[in-house]
Amino acid sequence: MLQPAAEFARRHWFAPLVDAWDGFWFTPSQPHTLALIRILTGAMLFYTHLAISFDLLTFLGPSAWIDRNTALLLNQSPDGTAWIWSHLYYFDSPAALWTAHLLALIVLALFTAGLFTRVTGMLAFLITLAYCHRLTGALFGLDQINLFLAMYLMLAPCGNVWSLDCWIAGRRGIASPVRASTSTTVATRLLQLHLCVMYLFGGIDKAKGEFWWDGSAVWYAIANLEYQSLNLTWLVKQPWLIALLTHVTLFWETFYPVLIWPRFTRPIFLAMAIAVHGGIALALGMKTFGLAMIIANLAFVSPELVERVAATTFGRLPKPQ
Repeated sequence: MLQPAAEFARRHWFAPLVDAWDGFWFTPSQPHTLALIRILTGAMLFYTHLAISFDLLTFLGPSAWIDRNTALLLNQSPDGTAWIWSHLYYFDSPAALWTAHLLALIVLALFTAGLFTRVTGMLAFLITLAYCHRLTGALFGLDQINLFLAMYLMLAPCGNVWSLDCWIAGRRGIASPVRASTSTTVATRLLQLHLCVMYLFGGIDKAKGEFWWDGSAVWYAIANLEYQSLNLTWLVKQPWLIALLTHVTLFWETFYPVLIWPRFTRPIFLAMAIAVHGGIALALGMKTFGLAMIIANLAFVSPELVERVAATTFGRLPKPQ
């Protein structure tokens, strides 16, 4: 009789690899980190979609900068097939757009607060995807980061703590203590690996440019008036510092996928992530993008640390009985 694959593997020399693989993906973990990311990402989603409200018809109306038909044409393949979906392609009347937009804002607010999180999490992802597909030509890196965070939060029980769902359950006397789960670990690992791939290709792409090798790339970034929100041109008097910042940034982004995992180097690379993206937010006018990337990096902060910091800062919430 043939042995099951797992049992067969454990009887051979590669058993430690199988155990490590299973442990990496399927060791149950607490939901506190993903709950924090849910709150921050939900707030960012609500803010970015709220900002569209101030010029909704210019973005989505019948006379939009890129109207519905043009957006569909821009997303078609050569054979005429459109591989995108958005409910916003089915109407462009002001009344229908405002109704759909206000409903989207309500869903995003509920997701942030953690009410019906499993449902609102899925809807938040679909809403974000729909707006990205419709707003072709008006997208930035922030929209992509919002979407990828919403996608993995949709897969996780991120409303199992610090949510209205938990509060309501506690009031009804049916709540149970927060428990570690495998689905939390899987969602976290997917988010982490996606982030590593993003940084790896970002670093490789930078390495193709001569400015990143001669140490001048940071200067061209801070001297660009289009993005400049904090005048750092005084650094021209310190070329060694500009070169150092350039090379450190290239090293950090390229080797992030490797050195973010060991416990010794992880705090260093997380601190560098905060420095790099914080610098982008403050000096280059991309506050929301910089903040969204810092939120994404929280995936590498352990749930135990997040829980301890929250308990120290806000006081430990009583566990439901």
